Amino acid sequence: MRITCIGGGPAGLYFALLMKKASPAHEVRVLERNRAGDTFGWGVVLSDQTVDALRVADPETANQISDAFNHWDDIAVHFKGRRIVSSGHGFCGIGRKKLLNILQARCEQLGVELVYEADVPDDAEIDADLIIAADSLNSRIRQKYATTYQPDVDLRACRFVWLGTTQLFDAFTFDFQQTEWGWFQAHAYRFDATHSTFIVEAPEDVWRAAGLEDMSKEESIAFCERLFSKILDGHALISNAGHLRGSAQWIRFPRVVCKAWLHRNDRGTPVVLMGDAAHTAHFSIGSGTKLALEDAIDLARDIQAHADLTMALDAYQATRSIEVLRIQNAARNSTEWFENVERHARLEPEQFAYSLLTRSQRISHENLRLRDSHYVGEFERWLAAQSGLEAVVPPMFTPFRLRGLTLKNRVVVSPMAQYSCDGGIPGDYHLVHLGARALGGAGLVFAEMTCVSPDARITPACPGLWNDAQGEGWRRIVEHVHLYSSARIAMQLGHAGPKGSTCVPWEGEDQPLSHGNWPLIAASSQQYLAGISQTARAMTRADMDRVRDDFVSAARRAADAGFDWLELHCAHGYLLSSFISPLTNRRDDDYGGSLDNRLRYPLEVFIALREAWPPERPMSVRISAHDWVPGGTTTEDAVAIAAAFKAAGADLVDVSSGQVSKAQKPVYGRMFQTPFAEEIRNRIGIPTMAVGAISEADHVNSIIAAGRADLCAIARPHLANPAWTLTEAARIGYRGPVGLEWPKQYMSGKSQLEREFERQRAGSVAVAEQANKALGV
Repeated sequence: MRITCIGGGPAGLYFALLMKKASPAHEVRVLERNRAGDTFGWGVVLSDQTVDALRVADPETANQISDAFNHWDDIAVHFKGRRIVSSGHGFCGIGRKKLLNILQARCEQLGVELVYEADVPDDAEIDADLIIAADSLNSRIRQKYATTYQPDVDLRACRFVWLGTTQLFDAFTFDFQQTEWGWFQAHAYRFDATHSTFIVEAPEDVWRAAGLEDMSKEESIAFCERLFSKILDGHALISNAGHLRGSAQWIRFPRVVCKAWLHRNDRGTPVVLMGDAAHTAHFSIGSGTKLALEDAIDLARDIQAHADLTMALDAYQATRSIEVLRIQNAARNSTEWFENVERHARLEPEQFAYSLLTRSQRISHENLRLRDSHYVGEFERWLAAQSGLEAVVPPMFTPFRLRGLTLKNRVVVSPMAQYSCDGGIPGDYHLVHLGARALGGAGLVFAEMTCVSPDARITPACPGLWNDAQGEGWRRIVEHVHLYSSARIAMQLGHAGPKGSTCVPWEGEDQPLSHGNWPLIAASSQQYLAGISQTARAMTRADMDRVRDDFVSAARRAADAGFDWLELHCAHGYLLSSFISPLTNRRDDDYGGSLDNRLRYPLEVFIALREAWPPERPMSVRISAHDWVPGGTTTEDAVAIAAAFKAAGADLVDVSSGQVSKAQKPVYGRMFQTPFAEEIRNRIGIPTMAVGAISEADHVNSIIAAGRADLCAIARPHLANPAWTLTEAARIGYRGPVGLEWPKQYMSGKSQLEREFERQRAGSVAVAEQANKALGV
């Protein structure tokens, strides 16, 4: 093939040499607009995993790069006068210029044609079988074919400047400095025998308030030298930004995501985006160069694996884009962490450092233990001590106290609708369902959303608490849980509002009943499913009084039944949620318009419940933190909503999202709703419960340890396995007894389960060691 790479950065050079190595018959050239030897930036970072991939793709290049590396395993976090170190992270630093020189020399050795000072405004005159557009972040090729590539460029909230220093750091170093204007942070790492990269970052408003926008280059460098004088230890900061003024050096990171990477130009030639032209990942996880090199590896491999170029390119785009998006999602998490240092700074140094180490969600609690068991052990000891424990205990098994109630651990069985009641009375099914999960090891078990009146039901099969027979049914279940387990049990009260009078899901989810419907009410007149659902009418003040009193009566029955905890459901488009969301509240009276007005009635109900509920027992509220629809509630609204409920006496906020509108477009992923819980917890200082796609002990441990939430509610995994908590304890090798109680009737199964998981862990370690040996690691 005839291959032309536009752009002589890592992506273009590495792809060129890999293709020439694969077949000397290929005609490969690289067009670079700069002169030979010109480059920008200081050092770049690659993980050990990326270096392994380089060894497989081209050992000779990998060896040269490895010889030039400065390798370290430690991450050091400087915060509030403390230095906390974690090891086992495996990074390599190399000067950007040195890396390019190695790739250029290898290209020349293999016979790749390198053309410098070749400014390529577009691809129209290039005669080739394949064109690689690796023309950097500001790719002109990407702009030319934007209709095909569909790029989304998101300028992030922080300003940063890329500097160097002769101070040689012995670890990847993060330093956080609080100023009168806000927090600044430095990312520093050594990349050769004489220099380290030193990146300074701060939120835009902090950067402006400090006056850096109006400083000269020399003044801004002096500012940073004073700010980070302790870790610089007398060494100067150096800029290679040439003629740029101070403010021009400070840029905002652009996150680039393209929906497509392949375009065929007017000649029919495929033009493939690669490297920063196709995607970017924030420097805080050091993945820009990694992604560029791995792009080259994957495309070269796919071309060799397919006789047809079109099939190869389609395979590349389909598979590579998934991996890149995974890295970009991790980078987004990391970016947002550094954009919100003020929020995390409320944490103690130990927890702040842990939160930083696990910020991207790529490093979990058990993965961190594999990297540095001593660090994790000491951190677990510190965290357990915060709960008054002397033992070393995984975070999920530390106790949690709220008002007069202590939960043995941080695992919660989510309220999960079962649609299995007759006349609203919970029966044997609920006794078995909730009783089994109480025996399964969780600290708190929630009953499903229970309705406060007949017209508050979602379906005819929903449970209720509007009469004494229902109260007695619940009392039987509560007594069973208390008698046979150490779990506590919670009641969640709600009103379906506009989402009521529907079939049970397995007969038609959200579909209206064919007969026997009851009238619906909501904040405003509306249909949940346009043209399908029954139309709910807007509530009058008399309706509000009746519904409030129904909630109070139900809360008293819940207290009499012996429930340990009460939650008010104000989420998911149900009645109280319909007041809060601007998508469903279109009232023009005192209960509509501003957020304060929209909260007025839900708060009225909450306050009435708090007065009726025993003062020694906790009370929480479930909210939808984000509607996932333009014009709906956002994270900022969620913080204000949570603050209002905190002022009204809420002890904890159960943070969910969505289900207010069928037009929603959530961004799903592991623990995807946890950032909302973290935002609320650490901004307004109230305990939170994280929910959504939390499915492993590792998830729970990471969330609790990092201070992202205080409790974790697990839903679907508990449907599949009532003993989820006991199983996960065995999976991670925790045998108790703190925070973990096996029913005495089940004890004979405990050791067998523990031994089985112990064998699985040993097998995984053996497989990993064999793989490392094969790679020469």
